Amino acid sequence: MTLPSIPSDYPAFLTDVKTRIRQAQLKAAVSVNRELILLSWNIGKEILMSQEELGWGAKVIDQLSQDLRKEFPDMKGFSVRNLKYMQSFAAAYPDPEFVQLVAAQLHAI
Repeated sequence: MTLPSIPSDYPAFLTDVKTRIRQAQLKAAVSVNRELILLSWNIGKEILMSQEELGWGAKVIDQLSQDLRKEFPDMKGFSVRNLKYMQSFAAAYPDPEFVQLVAAQLHAI
């Protein structure tokens, strides 16, 4: 049994498909990064709000770090240091519309 021959335009087809796959991978990565930036800002905002309005102390960040790392062991980024960075990020950029705008610009890449 002989295999059918590959059409002469197959290499161009293959190149096109590989390019589309790479573009889709890039779009997915940008989208994930955008969502993670927004998530980080929101977590930081919630920490700030809870500390300001509810009087939560710094120990809550330690506990939150432990609880999140236990619940999501395969995810990185929930160390005490990173949660404090999230808090600082939200404090530095308190305007949610600005943060949304910047994150949306990532998506437009």
